[in-house]
Amino acid sequence: MIDSAVSAKCHKAELIWCDIEVESVAFNRGFYSVDVGYYYYVTLDVSMGVGRPVKVCGLATFDKRVILFGSEGNAKIFSSVSDPDNAAAAQKAHLPTAVVEAVDPISLSVKVIDSHLTPQGTYGSELRDVPSSVRDFFEDDILLSGGEKRVYCTLGQFSIIRLERDTQLVMPCYDFCMPEKECIGGSDDNPCDLFKRIKFPVDEFFPPVAGDYTDYRELRDSLCR
Repeated sequence: MIDSAVSAKCHKAELIWCDIEVESVAFNRGFYSVDVGYYYYVTLDVSMGVGRPVKVCGLATFDKRVILFGSEGNAKIFSSVSDPDNAAAAQKAHLPTAVVEAVDPISLSVKVIDSHLTPQGTYGSELRDVPSSVRDFFEDDILLSGGEKRVYCTLGQFSIIRLERDTQLVMPCYDFCMPEKECIGGSDDNPCDLFKRIKFPVDEFFPPVAGDYTDYRELRDSLCR
């Protein structure tokens, strides 16, 4: 259907998995490179010129690398749940843990072009190996090569990438304490007194104005920088 397609429109794009790798940066102590591979389940409305568009499901991938500070730690960490058959994992226990928070992407554009042509701004011509957990999202096998035409999707992805590391902290600790005061609620005899103390929900009756979104835009712009 893709080889016969005249045009395509993205119906839905869903983020299904992120593959994360952490490596220390040479000659820059305390900094680590975080390589994130995004895997998307994309549903397209493909038009073949005659008849109604048909739905086609496919896989889209994107790679991103960031350099973050994660401090240093040379202690090897073991626990009762450590796998004794995977000693290689203990060698990387001192590395910080990379965490990616992401939402489903926004579809910006879709192009159907010949396979031997690569649009400007794209890298590579073939998809990499796909983890088995990602393949399970698809009912049929994924075609990683071949075909006369190929679909290129431009997706807008919002995500937060951070490094986490366990550390020891000294926190003040207090013994159990019993409440000394009695909490008196509203009287059952006069429920109107309780209702009068409730603030009127003005925001529920009026939609928010543009100024209410200023803080959100400032947060979004700071994350993009």
